[in-house]
Amino acid sequence: MAGPVATALASLTLRGRCLVAAGLTLLLLGVLLGETPLVQVAVFVLALPLLSAVAVARHRFRVATRRTVTPARVPRGRDADVRLELGNAGRGAGGLWLLAETLPVELGPAPQFVVDRLPGGRSTTLHYRVHGGRRGRYRLGPLRLRLVDPFGLVLRSVVGADTAALVVVPRVVPLGPGGPGGGQGGGGSGAHRSIAVHGEDDVSTRPYRQGDDLRKVHWRATARAGELVVRLEERPWRAQATLLLDTRSRAHLIARPTPADRRAVATTGPDAPPADSLEWLVEAAASIGTELIARGASLRVVTEGAELTAVERGAGLGPEELLDRLAGVAPSRLAGLAPGLGLLTRAAGEGPVVALLGAVGPDEAAELVRVRSGPAADVAVLADIGSWAEVDAARRRRPVGAAARAELTRQQEAAADLLRAGGWQVALAGAGDPVADVWAQVARPGVLQGGAR
Repeated sequence: MAGPVATALASLTLRGRCLVAAGLTLLLLGVLLGETPLVQVAVFVLALPLLSAVAVARHRFRVATRRTVTPARVPRGRDADVRLELGNAGRGAGGLWLLAETLPVELGPAPQFVVDRLPGGRSTTLHYRVHGGRRGRYRLGPLRLRLVDPFGLVLRSVVGADTAALVVVPRVVPLGPGGPGGGQGGGGSGAHRSIAVHGEDDVSTRPYRQGDDLRKVHWRATARAGELVVRLEERPWRAQATLLLDTRSRAHLIARPTPADRRAVATTGPDAPPADSLEWLVEAAASIGTELIARGASLRVVTEGAELTAVERGAGLGPEELLDRLAGVAPSRLAGLAPGLGLLTRAAGEGPVVALLGAVGPDEAAELVRVRSGPAADVAVLADIGSWAEVDAARRRRPVGAAARAELTRQQEAAADLLRAGGWQVALAGAGDPVADVWAQVARPGVLQGGAR
């Protein structure tokens, strides 16, 4: 019994500690003054927390919990309802239970409940709502139970083990017509590309690009053209599109949620803008990718470090798979885009590329142009990091230095000019720009008629 009692005494509430301090003071005064009644009162005051600690230590209880989240997958800015079934698996009635759910900061305030003397073998149902204020994969729970004695002197805490999953996917906004994959015949699954194969001299070719298979080099055409060209073979074709998503932490201003943000999270609506530049690009990837899939394209998504793979190996992502994969995207520590450009070369093929980029400079833009250049339907969306810096500075009441803002603008303009010179369509995305408006800057109806670059 000594162990549980010692644990309970260590769990004295503020009220219990004040009572013990008062009892010790009365006892000391009673002894010094020789006042027996004062000593008796002191003993009674000290005995009360001890008896409460013993009562709490002797209380045995078993609690069972089960959560049901509806829906278990919500777009950013939407709510999910949680049904929490709480059962007393012990034989006797429970005491005064103070319950607190464990929730990530991104889902809003943690709910609290009070359950008094739940009979043994019985259960009760509790309800609360969470707000998907930020994209991600979350765990709800475990439940923290605090048992309090009737006088509020001793508090005993127990943490459960049961949890439930909630996935907050990026919000998808409708986009206008045009852009890669747009126009009539721009990518149905039954479309075919016709390549002449009537003879060695009639074979269709295109300029060699870094990463092409050297076995496809057409040497006779290379000799005539004076540069390497590769053979295009006849094959059934389905429109293919590739997204390049820049998730480098050094290329973004990442908004880190804090416990003080819980109340603010609960008040953000479905139309609230993304929290930072990375979240804006992720939602752009969700909206653009969903639109391209709806047009019949086989979609692949690569970041600077990996490809977001589909369940069926070698196949394109479906709309639900796309959102699920994007929900788990986290900032990376990679410094450059080079690993992702290698993935892009292998994944993109002849289809269009939409590059969603954070803060990039001329060197990174030049690398991208070396991989993908020439007359094309390729699109680059550059996040205007300076505008997000100004929003963040206004929130923190710390103005952005003019020199830093000017340097960000210079780097961005230089990168945009290099991309345009390499045949890319370029749009800039500021902190307050809707994805649909940015997409309209580069959406050209009929850019892809059959998917050739």
